[in-house]
Amino acid sequence: MSLNSVRPEDILPDGIDNAAINGKIVRKGTIAAFLANADILENQTISDQQKQAAIQTIKELAPTVIATGLHKHVIFKNAQIEQILIDAMGQ
Repeated sequence: MSLNSVRPEDILPDGIDNAAINGKIVRKGTIAAFLANADILENQTISDQQKQAAIQTIKELAPTVIATGLHKHVIFKNAQIEQILIDAMGQ
């Protein structure tokens, strides 16, 4: 990777749905899905069952999110999500 700016297509060119990043296969949309599930947790109108499903998905995606390096630049305001990422770093 060069020191110039990096565009999305530099990571995943058109027609490619995943890439190996730091030993993990990262699918296109992983970070967006992670953030969408974080939004579900913050939504006061969502049922507990829906929130539990979101937490489970966040846990499943956490190792891949760690592989992308997002945790080096972002601290989540939601303490539960932040702890899931911290736990994933130790795995």
